[in-house]
Amino acid sequence: MINFNVPPFTGNELKYIKDCIDNQKICGDGGYTKKCNEWFENRMKAHKCLLTTSCTHATELAALLANIQPGDEVIMPAYTFVSTADAFVLRGAKPVFVDIRPDTMNIDEKLIEQAITDKTRAIVPVHYAGVACEMDTIMAIAKKHNLLVIEDAAQGVMAKYKGQALGTIGDMGCYSFHETKNYSMGEGGALLMRDEKYVEEAEIIREKGTDRSKFYRGQVDKYTWVNYGSSYLPSDMNAAYLYAQLEMADEINDARLDIWNTYKEGLTPLADAGKIELPFVPAECKHNAHMFYIKASDIKERTALINYLKENEILSVFHYIPLHTSPAGKKFGEFRGEDRYTTKESERLTRLPLYYGLTKQQNEYIIDKILDFYR
Repeated sequence: MINFNVPPFTGNELKYIKDCIDNQKICGDGGYTKKCNEWFENRMKAHKCLLTTSCTHATELAALLANIQPGDEVIMPAYTFVSTADAFVLRGAKPVFVDIRPDTMNIDEKLIEQAITDKTRAIVPVHYAGVACEMDTIMAIAKKHNLLVIEDAAQGVMAKYKGQALGTIGDMGCYSFHETKNYSMGEGGALLMRDEKYVEEAEIIREKGTDRSKFYRGQVDKYTWVNYGSSYLPSDMNAAYLYAQLEMADEINDARLDIWNTYKEGLTPLADAGKIELPFVPAECKHNAHMFYIKASDIKERTALINYLKENEILSVFHYIPLHTSPAGKKFGEFRGEDRYTTKESERLTRLPLYYGLTKQQNEYIIDKILDFYR
């Protein structure tokens, strides 16, 4: 069976985890956490990066830093994972969903402004499949209306928009290192901050509301409880697992791009024949091969395709159920404007296996079986 995903493993993960154990430092903010933070700050040119226990927690931390209050509204696409909305619902805010673009599956930047009210506090663009939203337009809208931009770049590590790393364009950005992502620590994430003004408060909230980070830097002689907070620190063993992959980040990225390009080349004849649609990457975007998807004609054809691939030992999956159609989405959120594409396009999309270690033979076998299905 060709799995949909296999978590990345490069070879040094166990060595680095053992190093944590040998040095008796396995809790949060150890040496490997600091190495990962510095790697992202240097590579992504972020002002500050803080590893978290998940991208969900990174987004929750961003919502706290943004001072989101009950009754506030936050604009986002409905075609996203639940965490995008959950982080703001927990603050008592209303997620306001707008339609997506059918070409990139990202939020339609042309529909954002008409969804803004005097209660709107932030825009949350989701960079689906590691392909950037139209950030120039979104940032201009945010500036015009004095709104924060919090990037959900869970799928966007190593991807860029006009040469700038995703997650570093808005006020804050959130990464995921879940086992399904390009780089993994099992469960984990990171919060990236553009401005100095958020850093001290972020460190305090992330450390249970204490100024412990200042204590470790020698800025205070003891630490104490100074604000509300929670425990958003991952174990240093998780960070050690991640750091082994960051050392090979370009190799992993190149391998994924090779797989993505093989899919694109092999399936283009089907797309040219009008049988399927393939991912679209705008010229100003540099994607990270987070996923390769195809769009069938409708949900019935997609179901048949997924079943056919499974019969041939290939696991493909679909996502997401649009949030505004879910029980919680109806309870906590609101869709503004017309759902022209969100539901229709989500019902057509199928993700194909793509992971570091997928062989050329497996890659070509999957393509052959898709061609067989459409014959």
